[in-house]
Amino acid sequence: MARTSGPETREKLIRAGEEVFAAQGVDGAQLRDIVRIAGQSNPSAVQYHFGSRGGLLDAVMAARQQRTEQVLTAELARTGDELGLHALLTALVRTEATELRTERGLRCLRISAQLSHESGVRTRTPHPTLDGTVYWTLIGRLEDCLVALSPGLPEPLRLERLDLALTMVGAALGDRARQYLADTTPLTGEDVFLADLVETTAALLRAPHPTPGDPS
Repeated sequence: MARTSGPETREKLIRAGEEVFAAQGVDGAQLRDIVRIAGQSNPSAVQYHFGSRGGLLDAVMAARQQRTEQVLTAELARTGDELGLHALLTALVRTEATELRTERGLRCLRISAQLSHESGVRTRTPHPTLDGTVYWTLIGRLEDCLVALSPGLPEPLRLERLDLALTMVGAALGDRARQYLADTTPLTGEDVFLADLVETTAALLRAPHPTPGDPS
């Protein structure tokens, strides 16, 4: 009988969760498929180890965050005290792009693209997997850049724009991951794609903001 306890089983369930959440979607994933792929005989294995589907999903994202935190720390160290918007976005995109290197990373990019709006940016309350992370600190530094670049930008619009920018980065990398997993040739090389993603995101954040009286 397959084990249903211990760190080895937990890791098997996380790996299976990555596969199923990426293939079936966060909302459509079937727990029975995760249990089967993980080689577990206990149908309640996910509940036993993680409490719920949401608990497993958080564990999947926490594992991904742990990988990228180390990379992001190194990327930010390369910028030193430079707080410019372009440098921060470059660090973010380069970090996230490291997930394109492995099949596990590709799957996690597909998953995280579906969860972009759950980061907590709009409410300033980080999701538990982001609380205290370098990634969350980076978000704060990006907002500081927006305040400096557009001092008249109202806070609600600033937070919404920042959330949309992060969502765009996640969606773009998630789609790139989809193409790689499907063995589809992208329209552009990866270097061009990543550079353009930085520029496009920067342009979104720098865009003139509407003023009262603008046509709706």
